[in-house]
Amino acid sequence: MLRQLLPHFSSSSSSSSPIYSLARLTRQSSSRRVPLASRKTSSSSRTIMSSSSSSSSSAASVPFERPRKVVKKVLSLSQSEGDGATVRRSIGRHEVPNLDPFLLLDEFSVSKPAGFPDHPHRGFETVTYMLDGAFTHQDFSGRKGTIRTGDVQWMTAGRGIVHSEMPAADGVQKGLQLWINLASKDKMIKPRYQELESKDISQAEKHGVKVRIIAGEAFGVRSPVYTRTPTMYMDFTMQPGSQLHQPIPEGWNAFVYIIEGEGVFGREGAAPASAHHCLVLGAGDGLSVWKRSGAPLRFVLAAGQPLNELVVQQGPFVMNSRAQIKKAMEDYYYGRNGFEKASQWSST
Repeated sequence: MLRQLLPHFSSSSSSSSPIYSLARLTRQSSSRRVPLASRKTSSSSRTIMSSSSSSSSSAASVPFERPRKVVKKVLSLSQSEGDGATVRRSIGRHEVPNLDPFLLLDEFSVSKPAGFPDHPHRGFETVTYMLDGAFTHQDFSGRKGTIRTGDVQWMTAGRGIVHSEMPAADGVQKGLQLWINLASKDKMIKPRYQELESKDISQAEKHGVKVRIIAGEAFGVRSPVYTRTPTMYMDFTMQPGSQLHQPIPEGWNAFVYIIEGEGVFGREGAAPASAHHCLVLGAGDGLSVWKRSGAPLRFVLAAGQPLNELVVQQGPFVMNSRAQIKKAMEDYYYGRNGFEKASQWSST
């Protein structure tokens, strides 16, 4: 989800370029100005959770050899995006430009007539998770659908997609959009979708901890989502007095985004973290969380295997070199190499 329109390519683009400033680009044969805005996850360990009555509060209760601690805490601040929309960006701002393989995380809050009109993508995946309300998505291939509260759309843009994302109901529509990079070998694959209704998302609940498993495995339950870039992505809700000990594969980068409430993350003596904070986790084999009192705590946990490749980003195009970015913009402008339908299409 992007704030304005695609900037003209310049030699100043770099692997750390943010997507904040965007300009206008007109496709050839069209007078319309257009805004631009894996392998399966594996886990060898099972999730451990307990209530306060069944475990002590000592550090010895943490079941990991190398528990992950919070190494950076960022408060996501509201900013304008798209056409009149508002987002809270955490991953993708200057404090955390990216966290390989993650490029961006937006918590969006949108009411009609605002939204994210027609814009392209190339070279990565977008994962849209509706927290409340409904969004209608349509693209230049003729695909159209609406995702509602609790639904997930996992879109692999690959070589190219032009689409729109707009509110489908009255009132404020809320959700999360996560951008996941694709390896160089996958950046030009054919676009694909994986869509799950809320009722079809894998879930589990034990000892005051409930999890919705968008990708990966928790509590011995696995998501059916295929992650081309190995990823885990989970929505946890913890009741007061509960604990969570979630394994995370060694070597993966990971972060937490808090949706509601507050809790203690990483180590028992840490200060509580509250809603709209992004917590970047350090190295280790798992995350521990304590929810002591007050209202329930809700957060998402995302972790992914680093690609360890150069990231060059210009607006909604993410490639491995400036030459590839220039070619992506030319392909979009001239309607080729995946963008053949772009000049004849506009959303309804």
